[in-house]
Amino acid sequence: MIVSPVHRPPLGEQLLAQVRALIVRGELEAGTHLVEGWMAERFGVSRGPVRDALRQLELEGLVETRRRGVYVRGLSEDDIVELYAVRSALEGRAVRDVIARRESVTWTPLDGAVARMRAAAADADPPAFAAADLDFHSAFYDMGGNRRLAATWALHRPLFAAMLAVTNTTDRDLTPIAQDHADLAEIVRTGELAPALAALDEHLDGSCGRMRTVLAERTRRAS
Repeated sequence: MIVSPVHRPPLGEQLLAQVRALIVRGELEAGTHLVEGWMAERFGVSRGPVRDALRQLELEGLVETRRRGVYVRGLSEDDIVELYAVRSALEGRAVRDVIARRESVTWTPLDGAVARMRAAAADADPPAFAAADLDFHSAFYDMGGNRRLAATWALHRPLFAAMLAVTNTTDRDLTPIAQDHADLAEIVRTGELAPALAALDEHLDGSCGRMRTVLAERTRRAS
């Protein structure tokens, strides 16, 4: 039997994901000086991918360039609130587009994502749950048909993935969150715009609140 090779992202993408996760989890603390040579040695890559990763992380607001190099900014409560405000604006537009096109869209992507969330919750598998969660929300953009809106969300998705990895690990029972997604899908499917947008706002507010709670607990332990 021929076994297909496992696809792995390029080293630069792996490095970016690792460093992003370390910052979001607070394992690379605000103020940490990110020296290219040290990072290249620690992660087993050349300096080129390190520079590329640092540029992307600066675009995401997680690091900043100062006179003597690049330093971790971290993820503050204000950052979390701002990120979710941007996401609410983007996703609200996507949901509007889905409802406007509801007679011609297929709901399979939402249903499939909810099914995978339920399975991951039953298996206590936070990484699989987070992947299905993000696929659920990405489906709104794909179904809405606005390519530029979808591309904008794609820029933000990796950071939200890192944030979900934190909150989903903290939540012991993911089943209620899966049900929240199922409920949201059903409300959007009705085609009633105001209830759909209200449900989306409530859903994203809950996600934002969980991340703020994690950050507050981390800050309390550090003090």
